[in-house]
Amino acid sequence: MTALTTSSRVDDILRRSAARTPTNTAVVFADRVWTYAGLDEAVTRAAARLLATGAVKGDRVAAYGRNSDAYLIGFLACARAGLVHVPINFALRGVELAYLLEQSGSTMALVDPSLRAAVDALRTETGVEQVLELRDAPGSLLEDASEGSVPELDVEVADTDLVQLLYTSGTTSRPKGAMMTHRALVHEYLSCLVGLDLDAGDNPCTRCPCTTPRSCTSSSCRGWRSAPATPWWRRPTPRTC
Repeated sequence: MTALTTSSRVDDILRRSAARTPTNTAVVFADRVWTYAGLDEAVTRAAARLLATGAVKGDRVAAYGRNSDAYLIGFLACARAGLVHVPINFALRGVELAYLLEQSGSTMALVDPSLRAAVDALRTETGVEQVLELRDAPGSLLEDASEGSVPELDVEVADTDLVQLLYTSGTTSRPKGAMMTHRALVHEYLSCLVGLDLDAGDNPCTRCPCTTPRSCTSSSCRGWRSAPATPWWRRPTPRTC
């Protein structure tokens, strides 16, 4: 297990929060409530599941789903496993979806069950070799992440490693992918904290799709940094949204 250091790794922020306040609430989604310790363990189990498929450090993993705790766990699991998370707008279909899957070099896709058919239809023309359902299905990533022993991961990840490819919308031309390292995202999260002036009394909510850079970064920094008791998703509607 990675030591608790001041490393600017995305998943280490969660690990440190779990060490400081393990029983505080980190995420609330629908009827599921995750403490920081529980979320941290779930991320490690999910990372092990991804590596067990044969994925290796640096592989690109497309994420094609709506906002959920499983989507968040998938992102953090990719970070912990040394994989590159590629968020894709769940509204895309056909040639637009195929372009992002192929251009990103994604070899695996994490999908909501309701969206799986759109990816399966494109596997022969893209490099996607494996499709893993995020939730609400037998053998989903969330199911494996929710229980069982917490394994040791044999992978070294640096904060200068690539962790995410964030694509533009493609309004005026084809989408372009911004190559984000762990360190770049962590520093962006910290900037969000300062800019939004969040504190321990805030309960931030993510309403915009997590496929957008602004939503991913701001929701993540809010949950991790503003007194680790603060959840990402909260029902009823929180004070800060």
